Amino acid sequence: MNFLRDPKDIEEKSQAFISAHLEGAWAPEEKQILTRIIHATGDLSYASLTVIHPDLVPEALKALRQGAAIVTDVEMVRSGINASLAAKGKCPVICAIREEEVIRMATARSETRAMVAMEYLAPRMWGSVVAIGNAPTALFRLLELIESGQTRPAVIIGTPVGFVGASEAKEALEKSPVPFLTVRGSKGGSTVAAAAVNALLHLAFKGGFKAEG
Repeated sequence: MNFLRDPKDIEEKSQAFISAHLEGAWAPEEKQILTRIIHATGDLSYASLTVIHPDLVPEALKALRQGAAIVTDVEMVRSGINASLAAKGKCPVICAIREEEVIRMATARSETRAMVAMEYLAPRMWGSVVAIGNAPTALFRLLELIESGQTRPAVIIGTPVGFVGASEAKEALEKSPVPFLTVRGSKGGSTVAAAAVNALLHLAFKGGFKAEG
């Protein structure tokens, strides 16, 4: 079979194809984030659906270079984050959804584990990079914690997916005082959140986009 095998050629062709379809006044770093999201999803519609706060990139890079924690809502986001780059920046990648105390509290309160996990990790979220890719309830609870002064991340990657609460949670995020990246509507997911974090890690520690696989 005739197909491209060289990862460098694949990377260059992928970037060229995506760049040709990116519209709008994106800063170079923002374009790299979008490129990675589109590369990870194979969906060009993210170019028109993604919203990036103007302070997201500088605040995220500053936090990561200072060894900020990366907090995720679910294990799928955590496992999709480039562990070697996070380790290079001494940035712990944390998810509490499987913690026994979180499970116990969520069951007792009839709330989602993702909501309770945000509360559980609130003390460790100060100055962190939070990536929520699956659970709208986690994003709602995080915004409540910020509003009540219980925590304050450096930035929020908020891309929960679905038809119940996802769009509303992301609309609320756009009104937050914290710099953010989000995807309007029902699209999003763990892959998108991890891709955005990986793009920021590459910008912080390797200087830009690099295709993985």
